[in-house]
Amino acid sequence: MTSQAADRPEPVGLSRRSKITPEREQEFFDAVLEQIRSCGYDAVTMDGIAATTRCSKSTLYRQWKTKPQFVAAALRSHRRVRFADIDTGSLAEDLRQAARAAGEGAGKDTGLLQALGHAVMEDPELKGALREALVEPEIAALREILERGVARGEVPAGHPALEYVPAQLFGMLRIRPVVDGEQADAEYLVRFVEAVVLPALGLP
Repeated sequence: MTSQAADRPEPVGLSRRSKITPEREQEFFDAVLEQIRSCGYDAVTMDGIAATTRCSKSTLYRQWKTKPQFVAAALRSHRRVRFADIDTGSLAEDLRQAARAAGEGAGKDTGLLQALGHAVMEDPELKGALREALVEPEIAALREILERGVARGEVPAGHPALEYVPAQLFGMLRIRPVVDGEQADAEYLVRFVEAVVLPALGLP
């Protein structure tokens, strides 16, 4: 479906949502997230997204009533779990693989989190969408990795360091750009896991 067809007024009584294909909707979502990364949340407008995606502003407002609603929907559309398929049979190697996966997406995710920082604190819907899209699925998958290690007997179930592994890994993603002015890339995160996380868990 062309953008012109997607923007054509629908007959009375038909849902606007039915007139936008999933592919066209994803184009809108990709555009708004890319502009947030590039320009910051406050600089992004519905007019700008409409111009970028070659649609009318009314199309966006009929589908999403406000900018926060639009951005929240875009965040939810990008929900993914990078750690879901990691299962090497070794907790130490699983954590190395998780570090590599986290580091490979560090630039985009960190930039988006930083760009949304103030807006997320002001808008509960945005905050919830950000957690649903980028935080909760990853933490749940990481905890499953840890639970499998416990089930295999690699780490005692009550080991006090288990609780802090997700915060360590995700905290390093956020803080390295502030402390060192560089992204926490895959190589850096693997070294962090080997120097800090594995010794804390008593793993080689």
